[in-house]
Amino acid sequence: MLEIRAPDTKELAKADYLKGMKYKELAEKYGVTLNTIKSWKQRYEWDRKSVHTKESESKKGAHKKRGAPKGNKNAEKHGFFSKWLPEETLEIMNEIETRSPIDLLWDNIKIKYAAIIRAQKIMNVRDKRDETKVLKKKKGQYFNKDDEVKFLPLEEEWEYQHAWDKYANFLNAQSRAMSELRSMIKQYDAMLHSDLATEEQKLRIEKLKSEIDSVGKSGEDTKDWVESIKDIANRRKAK
Repeated sequence: MLEIRAPDTKELAKADYLKGMKYKELAEKYGVTLNTIKSWKQRYEWDRKSVHTKESESKKGAHKKRGAPKGNKNAEKHGFFSKWLPEETLEIMNEIETRSPIDLLWDNIKIKYAAIIRAQKIMNVRDKRDETKVLKKKKGQYFNKDDEVKFLPLEEEWEYQHAWDKYANFLNAQSRAMSELRSMIKQYDAMLHSDLATEEQKLRIEKLKSEIDSVGKSGEDTKDWVESIKDIANRRKAK
């Protein structure tokens, strides 16, 4: 009796990979992990270059030529990057090409804004008694005891971080971060006046501005900005 074998998952995944499907998409489609897809690619030597070569050869006799204009360095640059950069990085670069400069700037604004809010937890000063003791260096000697090597400290140097020091460092860091955020917002605001800006892009910045302004009287004063961000962080924690 003739036995019919089901298609091999790895072969199906390879076919999709050669068509241009990304690692994450392959993992989701075939119900495996991202590392499994990468392992298959490495072990079975999946290579998109051979497919691209065949396609380019089949188009040599075509009447109309497509691609970059003569003298364009795109192919040359891609070849250079593919030699030195990991494939994941190249995929990110390809994704970035589909986004406009104004969208890339908005991504950076969101990352900076998220970092400022996250800093509230990391750099939080509990109260005026919140003190941190850090061992900077120590001197001593090793000795054997009961067939165990032990260390006897003879001299230790500690650094104390008092509440006011930590809070001052926190305010300075927040001041720099808020200055960068304000600069990016101004740049984004200026780009919105171009004809290329969409309504969605314009609404983004208005929403962010109103969220900050609703809890602070003025965005020009650093302390007001810091307090505004702290209030926003507390609100989001409470949700």
